[in-house]
Amino acid sequence: MSVPEIFEEMRLPAIAAPMFLVSGVESTVAACQAGIAGTFPALNQRTSEGFEEWVVEIKERLAEFAKDNPEAPTGPFGVNLIVHKSNPRMKADLEICVRHQVPLVITSLGAVKDVVEAVHSYGGVVFHDVTNRRHAEKAQEAGADGLILVSGGAGGHAGTLNPFGFLAEIKKFYTGAIVMAGCLSSGKDVAAVRAMGADLAYMGTRFIATEESQAQNEYKALVCEAVAEDIIHTPAVSGVPANFIAQSLEANGYDMDKLRDPAHVDFGEKLTVDDEVKAWKTVWSAGHGVSAIGQVLSVAELVDRLESEYEEALASVDEGLQD
Repeated sequence: MSVPEIFEEMRLPAIAAPMFLVSGVESTVAACQAGIAGTFPALNQRTSEGFEEWVVEIKERLAEFAKDNPEAPTGPFGVNLIVHKSNPRMKADLEICVRHQVPLVITSLGAVKDVVEAVHSYGGVVFHDVTNRRHAEKAQEAGADGLILVSGGAGGHAGTLNPFGFLAEIKKFYTGAIVMAGCLSSGKDVAAVRAMGADLAYMGTRFIATEESQAQNEYKALVCEAVAEDIIHTPAVSGVPANFIAQSLEANGYDMDKLRDPAHVDFGEKLTVDDEVKAWKTVWSAGHGVSAIGQVLSVAELVDRLESEYEEALASVDEGLQD
């Protein structure tokens, strides 16, 4: 395993994943202060100027926290960039990441060597979202420091592969850091990911139901009430296959028989109109991990619980091996 140094001081081997319209300054800062990595999508701020303001605020607040709490284990913060040619902000947002030396950059929908080199120029780390071997090979060629294996059942733009088979396939050729995503809602899940051979756990859906997330209260409540069977994998909302909660799709008038129809992918067009943001505000994404949630907590409370569950799982395994 090869874990970049920025993760070595964390309290738990976990990343609070960047979620469209859900992750923001408060959730990112809270995650880092709680001792795990906190992240957010650059596009959660509607302009590059606004995005830069967020980055500056996060850096200042984390620096102040570190000054006041020198012994506290803190996690790095990260930014998710959509590296797709139709994202008109990619270049400007990347320049902001470089200017402010964002520790972790998570790239999605395209592995570009120039992006990796730009982040590496100041010592930053690049992780790339992948849903299959071909994407992983391209990310390796681009020089990504880590791969995020977005497995079947993950929230957001998810893949369909079983995590066990997916991890085994990638480890045949990739020696960088491996992050596992998909249905991770507890500390026991984090321990399971480590036992599988991954370096870090990627947790998105569980952090929707936190006090600091930007999700509407109705969204948080639905995440707590939903079960795995309520999650539908469809490209109908954004043009890329993603997992959404069926109740929110039905409430927005989607034809449930046509949800798997292909759709054109053009993030540049979609992100310059209000319709796309409105859609994601009322059509809510989540992963199969909803079944294990049930309660809205603060990020600090959640990480406390995750750590306790993680340690209990490790102790249980040790006891079982000694018996």
